[in-house]
Order: sequence, then C-alpha cells, then structure tokens
Amino acid sequence: MNTLFDKPEYFVNRELSWLKFNTRVLQEADVQETPLMERLKFIAITASNLDEFFMIRVAGLKHQLESGINKTDAAGLTVQQQLEEISRSVHNLVTMQYRYLMNIMEQLKINHIFFKSPQQLDDQAKNWLESYYNNNIFPVITPMAVDSSRPFPFLANRSLNLAICLKKSDGEQAKAVVQIPAVLPRVIEVPAKQQEKTFVFLGDVIKEYCQQLFQGCVIEKAVFFRITRNADLFLDEEDADDLLIEVEKSLRRRKWGQAVRLEIQENCEQELENYLLEALNVGLDDVYEVAGPIDLTCFFKFSEMQGYDHLKHPPIIPQVPADLVMAGEDIFSAIREHDIMVHHPYESFEPVIEFVQRAAADPDVLAIKQTLYRVSGNSPVVKALAQAAENGKQVTVLVELKARFDEEKNILWARRLEEAGCHVIYGLVGLKTHAKITLVVRKESSGIRRYVHVSTGNYNDATAKVYTDIGIFTINDQFGADASAFFNVLSGYSEPPIWNKFVVAPLGLRDKIKELINREIDQVKKGNSGHIIAKMNSLLDKDIIMKLYEASSQGVKIELIVRGICSLRPGINGVSENITVRSIVGRFLEHSRIFYFGNGGDERIYLSSADWMPRNLNDRVELLFPVESDKHVNRIKEILTYMLTDSEKAYIMLSNGNYRRAFKRKQSLNSQSELYRQAQLTAKHDALPLLQKIKPIYRKDKLM
Repeated sequence: MNTLFDKPEYFVNRELSWLKFNTRVLQEADVQETPLMERLKFIAITASNLDEFFMIRVAGLKHQLESGINKTDAAGLTVQQQLEEISRSVHNLVTMQYRYLMNIMEQLKINHIFFKSPQQLDDQAKNWLESYYNNNIFPVITPMAVDSSRPFPFLANRSLNLAICLKKSDGEQAKAVVQIPAVLPRVIEVPAKQQEKTFVFLGDVIKEYCQQLFQGCVIEKAVFFRITRNADLFLDEEDADDLLIEVEKSLRRRKWGQAVRLEIQENCEQELENYLLEALNVGLDDVYEVAGPIDLTCFFKFSEMQGYDHLKHPPIIPQVPADLVMAGEDIFSAIREHDIMVHHPYESFEPVIEFVQRAAADPDVLAIKQTLYRVSGNSPVVKALAQAAENGKQVTVLVELKARFDEEKNILWARRLEEAGCHVIYGLVGLKTHAKITLVVRKESSGIRRYVHVSTGNYNDATAKVYTDIGIFTINDQFGADASAFFNVLSGYSEPPIWNKFVVAPLGLRDKIKELINREIDQVKKGNSGHIIAKMNSLLDKDIIMKLYEASSQGVKIELIVRGICSLRPGINGVSENITVRSIVGRFLEHSRIFYFGNGGDERIYLSSADWMPRNLNDRVELLFPVESDKHVNRIKEILTYMLTDSEKAYIMLSNGNYRRAFKRKQSLNSQSELYRQAQLTAKHDALPLLQKIKPIYRKDKLM
C-alpha cells in the first residue's frame, strides 16, 4: 500500500458522503420542471433512505461507541465525531425536506389536490369521516395506558404513535400511547367538490376522535412520534446448524432493537419530550422535530394515484433490445447467432424472463443454475425455476438469505423452490453472494452447449423498470466453462479454478482492479496516454482510492461516475488533479457498474456486480467480466459518453467533498432521456417483422 496518499485530508467520511447523496436525491424534489407527483416521490425516497441509514449505519456506529470503540476512519473522524456530524447534517436535511414538501403541497392546491385537517373539512366531509372512523378505524386501534402496573409499551420499529397526556376524573394526571395502525392506509380521501380531491392523514383522524377511547378522562395534549430502531442482523454463521433458521431468528429480533432516532411533532412541550426521551432511552441529538406529517414514505403510494397522469412522467415503455432486431426464432437461436446485450430499463427485461421460462419448458435443456439476490414479490423467474424442477430438470439456485431487508422474501422463495425440487444453496459462510449469473445447459445436435447470462443487476422484474443495468447473453465456451466452475465452487468443495474470463471476489477482484490501473500507469510511463472511466454506485475502498491517486499523480486521466458514496476527493494538486467525479441523479436509479481502460488504444471494458467498496471486494462473491463484442464495446462507450456530458441530471464533486449541479449548456443533455430515445429509435427499425418473427418467445403484450 502506497502510504504517500494515506492522509485524512484526502478522504471523505463514508456516512457524510452518503448524506450528501441523499441531499442530491432530495434536491430533485425542488426541480420545478419535474412533474409534481414525481417530486413527491423523491421526498418519499429520501425518507425511506434515511430510515435505512439510521437502522443500519447510525445503529452500527452507536453499537461501536457502546462497546468502547472510538477509532478514527480514513477521513480522521472518530466514531463520536461521526455521530455528531451526522446529527448536524440530518437535522439540516430534515428541515430542507419539509420545506420542499410544503412547497409541493401548495402547488398541489393549484391542481385541486388538498391535504386538510379534520377541523378544516365542511360538514358533509366531517360526517363522512366520523362514520369512516367508527366503522374502519376504531375497531382496529388500542389505547395503551402507562402507569405503575402498565409500563411504557415496547413499540415496534418505524411505528407511528400518539403520546397522550390525560386528566382523569379524580384530577390525577396520566399518560397513554395509541399506535397508528400500519395495516390501514395512511392517507384517506374524503368527499369533496367536483374537480377536487381532498385528503386527510390517518393519524390526524385518530387524534381528532380518540377522546372516546378514554371515557371519563380529558385529553390535554396529544403529540405524534415515531421511533427508528437498530435493524442490523447479527448472525453467528460459523456455529449455525441451519442458516435459514438462524436468519429467521435474527429477523424476529430486528423489530425490537435499540431505539436510535425519535421523530416528534414540532412544538412538543418539553415535559412530554423529556418523558419520551427517558421512556425510549434516546439522546437529545437523536431527536428530530418535524414541521409536518411524520413518516413521509406514505407518499410512495400517494404519488401513484390514478387520474393525474399530467402530474407524472410519461410512462416508459421498455423497448425491444437492439440485439434482438432481426434475431433468431427463439432465444437460444438468437444467442447462437451473436452475443446479446440488454440495457434496462430502456430495453425490456422480458428476454431475461423468457430465457429462464424457455429453459424451464425446453425438453432439450438438462440443467439451470442461477444466483438470486433480490427478486420481486411475484417473481416470474422464481416461478420458472420451480416449473423447471417439476419438469425434471436439474435446477440449482443460490438464494442469498442475507440480502438486507429482503431476507423474509428470500426465505419464502427458498422454501418454495425446495418444495418444487430445486437444489437450494443459502449462500456461503461469512460471504454474501452478490453475483448475477444464470447458466443453462442444453443438449444439441453438436453436443452439450452452455448458455450464460451475466449482469450488473438483480433478477428482479420490478426494479428492472427503474434501475439502469446491463446484461449479456452468450454461448462463448470460455464463459460457459467459467460459469460451470463458478457454480461448482458455490455448491460444493471445488477449489477455485484458473478462470478464463471471469474475475471473482473475494479471490482476485481487488488484485485485478489494481492490475488494470497499473497498466494505465505503465502506458503513461511509455509516453502514451492513460485513461480510466469507472461507473459504479459507491467508491469507498481506501486501497483502491490510493491506487487511483497514484495513477492520477502519474498523469492518468480518470473520469468517475459515482452515484452515491464517494470517499475520494478530486482536484487535489499533486494527488487527484487528473480525477473528476460526477453523480447522476435522475428518473432512474443508476445501478450498472461499467469499467473502461484505454490500455494504449487496445481498449478494454468490463461489467461487474461489484462496487469498489471493502464489502464487495472482501466479503462478497462478485463477478467482473469482459465485454468482447466490438459492437457492444462501442455501445457502452456511447453510454459513458452520454453520462460524461450530461448537463441536466449530473452533479460535479468539488475537492471539499461538496457537489454542484453540472453547468447547463446551450445544447443541454439528459443522459437517461437520450438513452431511452436511442432505444426507441433502434426498436422502430424493423420492429414489426421482428415481433412477428419471434412472437413465441417475445410477446408484444408483455412489454411493460
């Protein structure tokens, strides 16, 4: 490791960098050109992101501090200092979040959409709401008194509650809690004038009518609050007899972790706030007073409300993949003609689904092997795998039980696959399997042939509509041999082979990345130009960052496209003056990992499931694979060019770790819009004959 670049001032703290990313997401809620419902969705996304941040990252730091660990990170901050900076940053972020929300609410009124308190409703709406409360809400809620015989209730993670101060009939003071039921809709529509929509929040309705829960008492104060708890999983994998059972146990414990954040209605009286702090064992820095409704994730569903298409983006219709234009009659013959590249969500995820479905039904297919990290709730891929096993094929599926916040879903799928007769692997001890790969073994007239699909993204038909990812189908023999060896390593005790094309973490990916960077340094030393373009979700690994600093100091041009966390500081004289960093935050979540190396004119492009983070390089099973088709290399270079010239949705990182929006040009460019336009243009070329030709595998009615 080159210690020349190992200085705290050369690095950005991971947590603060992530908060800057969430701020960039939030700023999209204030872009006036963006449709109102889409802006509201960005409010919900930032709220959901913050929930996870507190449940995992903040909880982890607090656990370290409680354990007596106060070490410094690469940026020179102790655990205590990180928590203090996080509190300061999040308080500012929350203030901005509610300011943007109030602006959106005002603009919704212009479009005849109103949020009101029950007191603001007219008599007709009030009568309707009271009836709704009595019939639908009152039977569900339960008052929880707090006294010497009934201690403060243990409230579930992310639950929204009312803290109530009462005066009993004998004059004594009392306290109670009413939980806002998560099983009921958070936003309720009430009768309104024609052409108008009026809504109230469930919590406001309960607060308005909850007096009848406390007959003989007088409600003096009622304040909303919400708690966030430590939700990380602590698994003893080495001593676990059954990983699935161990994960299930940890999931049950997750609901009752230590409270790490208290959100509370603003203007809460100090006495009541102090009472909640003591009852929940939360510090003052962990209290967030909010000027509006608590838990803004409720706007996910609201923003999908029917009848307001003019307040949303026009729907995206994923196109026929360019490589399927004039392709073979079925997916296998199409892959035999040439490697196929698909770029989601601009191009449909349907060929991936068809690949597994056709393999499940094809009598010539002998075996299917696949990794599953995150799948949708009603996954057609999982259903096809189960059907394949029922059809007598050898089906091996690695279901990663430790995929954070998808554990329960993956346990359910794992059991269903086992019931169908699949051989299910629950991941490897100490490692998460994050690689995205499918292998289909087929008997053909020329012998056994292996069809491979490798990708940067999950086999999830839902997220494929909003995440940008790239996948490759191939029958390349070396890819097939690597795929077989890869699954043998996962399912048995096979020693890792000498790979033909794949680079696999944690076995050699870190070394390969450094080798590729060193190659660019060598090119500069030979008098050639060195050039690296790296697109990923996060850049955190200190070792890799210092290698990039070394390359920059030697004259290698490095262009980074990092959506989220970036601990590297660009533009430092003598260190990173040849490095630029940009983040693209737009309609779609940038998820693909693309790595370009100039290699003295002999350009090399790789795709990967891995970001450049310690967890990806050290603690996960990941794949990096080359793109070898000249056509695909040129296409990916074009994708990178669009992103590097984006002047509408790009943010440029400054050397102090802050970001500014890219300067708009006369000919402004939105890379995501342009990539969709290109997909449309390609699909229109001979699209009708194509759809007729391959209708058995690619049905027009299934285009999303």
